[in-house]
Amino acid sequence: MTSERDNLPAILPVGTAVVTRGESASRKGPRAAGAMGVIVRAPADPEHSYRVRFPGGEEVSLRRGEFEVLKQYLDPGRSRDRLAECDLRQYVIYRCVIGSRAYGLATDESDVDRRGVYLPPAELHWSLYGVPEQIEDQDADECYWELQKFLVLALKANPNILEVLHTPLVEHVTPLGQELLDMRGAFLSKLVYQTYNAYVMSQFKKLERDLRNQGRIKWKHAMHLVRLLLSGIGVLRTGAVPVEVTEHKDRLIAIRDGRTPWSEVNEWRLSLHKEFDEAFRTTALPDRPDYEAANAFLVRARRSMAR
Repeated sequence: MTSERDNLPAILPVGTAVVTRGESASRKGPRAAGAMGVIVRAPADPEHSYRVRFPGGEEVSLRRGEFEVLKQYLDPGRSRDRLAECDLRQYVIYRCVIGSRAYGLATDESDVDRRGVYLPPAELHWSLYGVPEQIEDQDADECYWELQKFLVLALKANPNILEVLHTPLVEHVTPLGQELLDMRGAFLSKLVYQTYNAYVMSQFKKLERDLRNQGRIKWKHAMHLVRLLLSGIGVLRTGAVPVEVTEHKDRLIAIRDGRTPWSEVNEWRLSLHKEFDEAFRTTALPDRPDYEAANAFLVRARRSMAR
């Protein structure tokens, strides 16, 4: 999760107004937390102390953890300090693995891409600090959406979000998380045709542009274009999101490895588009997702966190 503190320079410059975080010593006795001063000398590295001057002229040495920047201290709407004390991942109600490992296309070098949903306590959600719509740990390839944000994306038939709800690799699920999984059919509608088409056509244009300008393409992206079309066809025909691609594994890996000429890949794409159009014409999915069910679940979940 990116915080306000993450955006600060590694070494704060001279002249920065700061506020002490705890009690500190002075010639006149203990100085209470919240005393304001100004940095008059900065260290060469984060491991050493700053020299801070207070209004009476006294100077003391303070380490970075012993004070905070005044601008942040004065703004109650900034979430850094409060959220830093809360590991929001403890409120995850559902965690799963997506990507190549869920598709059945992983290699020994493949990352483990974890995704999920978190539901913060009502007190934190209602507070001035608020909560982020999304928390990420890029080093660990983890991403969690706050429940309302997740539901909104699912109702829009976002392909990545729908895969989160249908992956076979579930690592953690609470009772509320299970309720979410049990109602995943409520998010499937004919909107899948528009959203999947938009993703596929956007990726196709990028591939064509790369081929035209650079004479080569990113084969992994080409593979995912085809995989997404296969998934969209499956959703419209079956009313479920097919995440595993065992039936087409060999052909998809051949594309990913660059062993299939682009002309053949494009021919398959055009054929799948025809299937996709036909699946849309005959699908039993409703015109729109079940907004009422999603809203009722959100309200119920919020109420549970108020208790």
